[in-house]
Amino acid sequence: MQLALKLAQAAAQAGEVPVGAIVVKDAVVIGRGSNAPIGLHDPTAHAEIVAMREAAKHLGNYRLVDCTLYVTLEPCAMCCGAIQHARIAKLVYGASDPKTGACGSVINIMAEPKLNHHTEVIDGILAQECGAVLTDFFRQRRLNKSQ
Repeated sequence: MQLALKLAQAAAQAGEVPVGAIVVKDAVVIGRGSNAPIGLHDPTAHAEIVAMREAAKHLGNYRLVDCTLYVTLEPCAMCCGAIQHARIAKLVYGASDPKTGACGSVINIMAEPKLNHHTEVIDGILAQECGAVLTDFFRQRRLNKSQ
């Protein structure tokens, strides 16, 4: 999660909402991602998606079986769908997202019994640190806007 936090900070430096993600398989990082929808002009360029794309290229397979995704913020519905389709085994996230979180905060796609794949979800890892990166980013953005 520390590496994901560094990636979130890099996103903030680039003016993106500070979210970072990594994909790990067999204790090796195979995918890294920072939020980049603004810079890439791509609404799907969330940190999770970017990290999963890199991991899939690394493995030569769109299925990320036996992989763990670490992300600083609870994934949205789009990212949860991609996580399910990629067959990620475990999702570990930091801060909850009361506005768009799809792992229980707003909806819980990961617990939907009708879906054919169920990713194990662990939440709250370094939640305070992950949340602080977001809080600081938006505080600074509001400050800059008022000046």
